[in-house]
Amino acid sequence: MKLSLDLHIHSEASLDGRMTAEEIVGAALEAGLDGVAVTDHDAFFALPEGYELPEGFIIIPGTEFSTEYGHLLGIFLKEPVKAKGFRAVAAEIHAQGGLCVMAHPFERTRDPERLLSVIDELDGIETWNGRANRKNPEANAMALRLSRERGLPAFAGSDAHIAREVGNGFVTVEVGEPSLENIKKALLTPETRPEGEKAGI
Repeated sequence: MKLSLDLHIHSEASLDGRMTAEEIVGAALEAGLDGVAVTDHDAFFALPEGYELPEGFIIIPGTEFSTEYGHLLGIFLKEPVKAKGFRAVAAEIHAQGGLCVMAHPFERTRDPERLLSVIDELDGIETWNGRANRKNPEANAMALRLSRERGLPAFAGSDAHIAREVGNGFVTVEVGEPSLENIKKALLTPETRPEGEKAGI
């Protein structure tokens, strides 16, 4: 089964987010997605009580952490991460069975050297972010180059804060049963394909 997943979306739980869970799901379905990772800023996403997802739609729980090395996505989380600092956060993500993905690593800088001391903590690099090229036109290309140089899986997400941005970045994976565990394994294979387009300004 082929799945298209936007792995970086913000709900209204982020200070700069504007979407409810229902709006995220609606926008994702309209964009032809099979699921999303909701990664609010330093906040763990949980579905509102009583809300039921449409049959077959997948939400991957996550958080976007602000760290001294930049923004780090933790996805496939089971509960809030309480640690502070890059290494401690990464360790807690992994302890939950989650994945650590460096988000838009070159959105605000062109320096790859700053990441070398923590690169081994990463499970992947966001090589397509729907917003990153606004500040640095080469941001996504630089992220893709780093992922290839280091042999790290390529991830993609829209970084959507509003509905019309959902789906501007996504990955396509092939799985048997569409469970979270199978999706996680598929994301770590070379067959994962990041795709996207620039968010409207």
